[in-house]
Amino acid sequence: MSSSPSPSPTAPNKNKLNIFSFSGKNKILHLGWMAFFFTFFVWFNHAPFLSAIGESLNLTKDQVKTLLILNVALTIPARVIIGMLTDRFGPRLVYTAILATGAIPCLTFAFAQDYNTLALSRFLLGFVGAGFVVGIRLMSDWFPANELGTAEGIYGGWGNFGSAAAALLLPTVSIAAAAIFGGEEGWRYATATSGVVMMLYSVIFYKMVRDTPKGATYFKPKKSGAMMVTSSGDFWLMMVFKLPMYLALALLAWKLSPAGVSLLSQASVNIVYIALVVLYVYEFISSYRFNKEVFTTPVPKAHRYDFKQVGILNILYFATFGSELAVVSMLPLFYQETFNLSIVMAGVLASSYAFMNLMSRPGGGWLSDKFGRKITLLILTAGLAIGYLLMGVVDSSWPIALALLITMFCSFFVQAGEGAVFAVIPLIKRSMTGQFAGMTGAYGNVGSVVYLTVLSLVSYQVFFFVIAATAVIGFLALFLLKEPEGVIIEEMPDGSFAQIQVS
Repeated sequence: MSSSPSPSPTAPNKNKLNIFSFSGKNKILHLGWMAFFFTFFVWFNHAPFLSAIGESLNLTKDQVKTLLILNVALTIPARVIIGMLTDRFGPRLVYTAILATGAIPCLTFAFAQDYNTLALSRFLLGFVGAGFVVGIRLMSDWFPANELGTAEGIYGGWGNFGSAAAALLLPTVSIAAAAIFGGEEGWRYATATSGVVMMLYSVIFYKMVRDTPKGATYFKPKKSGAMMVTSSGDFWLMMVFKLPMYLALALLAWKLSPAGVSLLSQASVNIVYIALVVLYVYEFISSYRFNKEVFTTPVPKAHRYDFKQVGILNILYFATFGSELAVVSMLPLFYQETFNLSIVMAGVLASSYAFMNLMSRPGGGWLSDKFGRKITLLILTAGLAIGYLLMGVVDSSWPIALALLITMFCSFFVQAGEGAVFAVIPLIKRSMTGQFAGMTGAYGNVGSVVYLTVLSLVSYQVFFFVIAATAVIGFLALFLLKEPEGVIIEEMPDGSFAQIQVS
């Protein structure tokens, strides 16, 4: 095997990470987190208005809770697809397309006059949530390993704050819109405005972003069409980890059946079940054909990676981001019902959970860069489990201030854990970062579907205890994680090989 010096993404851009700079890689960091911010702002623009939407369209509580599940459902397959598209076409084009087209279902949701339109629009808006994956690949091509965890954490944390910003700002926008346009449906104008702003930002992103620094190579997978594995054991493990994504969609279909909110007939739900089985079998066959060489021929060392690393991170993101999505969706309603608060006040208090993203997710990435990926994840996952146990015992007898402190304590470990997970993803195999981020990101949505389904069946307290239990499972799985070290090797377009330092 020949080798060549790594075309390090920072070679043409030697300045260090500096959040006060808007040049070079720092400009890309800021443009990236702002893109993520707008997608999350739009994705969760319904959360502060759940009760108002329910009153406006005369919805039942089950119908309102189903909107929460629909909001995260499409993101499961979308993140996998977007990850593959990003590796193939680059972050600039893919992110621009998401930002521009996401405004369409946002507007149809804002002005829906019946539950079916509302539900379909919310389901389609799940595609906007796939934008996160694009930025993970973008940051990995602009920052070196010793800054990557911090950069990914800032990107994810500051972008994730979009959900808190929605809870803080949109109720006020709604009140202003109602005063200007009259009526009691200011939520419609508030949510529509967020979609228009996101669409306008797509133009700025397209004009100002590059996929890589000038002179650096954008590594692509050797083959496209499915996820590449490098051993027969990894193939079987990959197919096991793909199964929960289909099961989560089946769970959603069940929730929409007559056994749930009766949005779909039993016949329609049965068709969905059959379609999911057919799709899984099709993906199994396609993945086997794509990777059949690994059953007969050893994969060259330059192309190998350990899929177990991805699988463990999937479990952790199920518990971290999956719980965040679920909690961000339900927390305004939790505060409103538990402490008998107004919509605006409940939204302000609930925003504290996502507000921690500004520091905790970058903090998780920084801790990983500084002290090691594995030990950081172990500590943060343990803290996550304790945090949700504490949230499970909060009730109306508690002082609101103490409930708020527990919420912020829990959210720190959740979001720092997310930052630590994506401090590892780009260090497994650079050319497949988008696909790994897509699958791991999808597991976050699988988690949210599972948790929100649990919420629709049990009390708030049991809901928090279930999340804590899954965090314990993630903690145990972490003992099998290998600390990234040495270099990863990628093939250049001319057939030579480049070494990329990961420790």
